[in-house]
Amino acid sequence: MHKRHSFLLLTITIIIFINPLVSRVSAQDSTLHLSMSEAIQATLNNNKSIRLAKMDEGISVSQYKQTEAIFLPQVGFSYSVLSTNNPLYAFGFKLQEKSITASDFNPELLNNPSATPDFATKFDVQQPLLNMDLLYKRKAAEKQTELYQYKTQRTREYLSFEVKKAYLQLLLAYDAVKVLEEALKNAQSVYIFTENHFKQGLIQKSDLLNAEVQQTTIENSLAKAKSNIRNVSDYLSLLMGQKNGIIYTVDSLIQTEPGPTSQTTKIAATRSDFLAMQTAIESADLMIKANKMSYLPKLNAFGSYQFNDSRMLGFGAGAYLAGVQLSWDIFKGNTTKNTIATQTLERNKLTTELAQQKDLSQLELDKAFRDLADARFSIKQQELAVGQASESLLILQNRYQQGLVNTTDVLMASTQLSQQKFALAQAVFNIHATEAYLQLLMASTNK
Repeated sequence: MHKRHSFLLLTITIIIFINPLVSRVSAQDSTLHLSMSEAIQATLNNNKSIRLAKMDEGISVSQYKQTEAIFLPQVGFSYSVLSTNNPLYAFGFKLQEKSITASDFNPELLNNPSATPDFATKFDVQQPLLNMDLLYKRKAAEKQTELYQYKTQRTREYLSFEVKKAYLQLLLAYDAVKVLEEALKNAQSVYIFTENHFKQGLIQKSDLLNAEVQQTTIENSLAKAKSNIRNVSDYLSLLMGQKNGIIYTVDSLIQTEPGPTSQTTKIAATRSDFLAMQTAIESADLMIKANKMSYLPKLNAFGSYQFNDSRMLGFGAGAYLAGVQLSWDIFKGNTTKNTIATQTLERNKLTTELAQQKDLSQLELDKAFRDLADARFSIKQQELAVGQASESLLILQNRYQQGLVNTTDVLMASTQLSQQKFALAQAVFNIHATEAYLQLLMASTNK
């Protein structure tokens, strides 16, 4: 005869941490098998963040090409139509047209000229020769192109990590479904057995209700776990630049060999985000030098050729003007001095931020190694716990069949086994996710 006493509701609480992208999909969602390498490659090819980073690269290259103007000439063309009765300009027009005659020196005509037209066609050329400040600004712009290349590289590395983490979350969601399906099968078996004994009057109705509540609770958790599969699949689709509504099936992960466990590993100074910040510092140094060079004289050449005629489309007289100009800004009201001071402070700020970022990354690296050691230990413990919980449930089920234990004991043992199985799946997730994070922290770029 089964023991009869009150039963406290037992539930299986399974929490899956996923990115906050929840999308409702229909029951007609398509299913597609996806390997981790395929997911990473699709993300690197199609993700919009990488496209944006590439656009930033293109913008920086275009801005760098604009600095070619410090070497290349500037050529202009103009066509002017003028008319005046101003004595000075009227006489000047005729001089430019080379049409002065003796009668033009008549004082009456000189003082009171009639409307005098002039049609001028002009070609201008300006050629930079030596502008030291612009040379350093060009070098600074070149550094900016390197900076955005490093930023693109870091974006690719981070997205690869995000894909790995999402893939592992999807695998964990499938493991949760598997655990809950096994738990539901056990709960249904207990319910059927309990119902039969209740009909025979061997147990109280409260035992039957407890078994029914346990079954309903597991069914609810199972529905949520299946929704998590859809949620993570949608996030993977977003990363890969695909449409939502595809449910992905994944490969089981092979247990990897133990990796490095030393917590004395130093963060790599050649990590792409560090190199981006270092390049920004170098670019700032070049801008400071550019402003210092603005104190030096500038040397430029110029020239023009002009046709003047009193008739439209006429080219009766031509003349050229050419020269070299040496200019020197002696004093700009301390503008340059204060600009250099501001840029120096900004450069020092970048240097401090880089040092701080390296310290924080080293802290995260040391913590990740400790997390990895904890995850490895947890796997061993959970494998042992799953074996013990399985054996305990088997013993209680046999005793339950013989009427030696009550329904509560069997339900508790079943719940405990499910919790230990999920804890094992969580530990496997933790070790692989931590290894992926270590790869992100320890990534190195050949400079």
